[in-house]
Amino acid sequence: MDSELFDKAPIPKAYFSLAMPVVMSMLVTLVYNMVDTYFIAHTGDANMVAGVSLSAPVFMVMIAIGDIFGLGGSSVISRLFGEKRYADGKRLSVFCFYGSALIGAAILALGLVFRAPILAMLGANEGTWPHASAYYTWIIIGSPLIIVSMTPVNQLRTEGHAVPSMIGQIAGTVLNIILNPLFIHVFGWGAGGSAFATVLANVCTDAYLVWFLLRRSQNLSVDPRLMFRKAAEAPMPTASTPLAPAPTSKPSPVRAAARRLDITGAELRDILVIGIPSAVTNLTQSFGIVMVNLYLLPYGNDSVAAMGIALKVVMIAVSVFVGFAFGAQALIGYNYGARNMKRLAGILRFSYLFLSGFALVMTVVLSVFDRELMGFFINDARIIDLGAGMLRVQLLSLVCVGVVMVTTCTFQSTGKALGAFILSISRQGVVLIVVLVVASRLAGYNGVIAAQAIADLVTAIMAGVLFVVMLPELRRPRKPLPAQAQE
Repeated sequence: MDSELFDKAPIPKAYFSLAMPVVMSMLVTLVYNMVDTYFIAHTGDANMVAGVSLSAPVFMVMIAIGDIFGLGGSSVISRLFGEKRYADGKRLSVFCFYGSALIGAAILALGLVFRAPILAMLGANEGTWPHASAYYTWIIIGSPLIIVSMTPVNQLRTEGHAVPSMIGQIAGTVLNIILNPLFIHVFGWGAGGSAFATVLANVCTDAYLVWFLLRRSQNLSVDPRLMFRKAAEAPMPTASTPLAPAPTSKPSPVRAAARRLDITGAELRDILVIGIPSAVTNLTQSFGIVMVNLYLLPYGNDSVAAMGIALKVVMIAVSVFVGFAFGAQALIGYNYGARNMKRLAGILRFSYLFLSGFALVMTVVLSVFDRELMGFFINDARIIDLGAGMLRVQLLSLVCVGVVMVTTCTFQSTGKALGAFILSISRQGVVLIVVLVVASRLAGYNGVIAAQAIADLVTAIMAGVLFVVMLPELRRPRKPLPAQAQE
């Protein structure tokens, strides 16, 4: 582990060393979705584009669920590494890997059983149902692979391995780009073929990441034996802890294994109180898209298709913001765990200033080329006109999005679960719903289009207030932990 990078390297160098590979990884995740949209839009079938737009949030749900153990685990592990507790971090990394695999299996079963009601809830109608169903089915089948991948992708950064994390995702994306046109146009599998390509791409990503954990990582692992105590490690009875009476019957293997699981309730709580808000953040992104789609449906499938493409373009900027904000998570968590508040304050100051400036640049560039960006995806004058207008409005609040992302990441990295949870349910959740209801009644179609930008502004103001209230440590100097390792 490169402790020098976390402890002493100049802040810009440390920040970009960890964040740039994450930015690339986020862009890779975006490419997964954009490749789907690009090749499907070039079929010229607006219903297919709309169907995939309706089902696309399901993929984002998979990412969100993966963040329960991915971001939640990496937040705890980075703080443990800051405290030099490497063995505990390694043990928790294994638990998080298999915890995400178990959740993935449950999502696969539930997603297939409740496919029809979920598609109806997403807004699929007679014209879009066949395409939405085909895309949804394959994404659900691949859900364990998608969910599991988020654990090593996030955890490798806690050890400074941001580049290998990026390589695993890029390898999957290259395969996705190759297979998408083959499955959609050559084999004629349409929306289902696009989703199938995404699933196979995740097989590639998972294989590389697991190989790296097994062969190259020193402080992370997937060895299930690390999750369980050996019999010799069980506490010996003393006078104050007499032996329990002998059991009258042999315990089941499942219960015996559960008693030996070397994960405390406090450790599980620390993972979940950060992981669940992290998941909610991504879930609300899917929820927000679904709500906007539902409010747009009365204006026709063309409006839904246009918004789907416009949001893909906005996600170019948002993915970069997420990459820079969450790429610094390990750096923030490490210095918070080491109680180096002076360095932490410098990291946060740099993050806010850099992302705000970057947001202004992206707002101008994407607004200037709005029609060209829309036309890249689809050759339909009406959808291009609708989407260009939608895109310009969404871009108005990019600076606010950057502020919210940095603040949310800071709360997650420092274990401020309440702040992370409040922000996670606000921007594309509670605040967006309230704005959608009010704006749609006051301004109709234009109100729906402007709802997300207004919600971003409100949430950014909330983020500023919460930051001041929940991080008083940054205003009180604290002595850093000793540099020597704690065995």
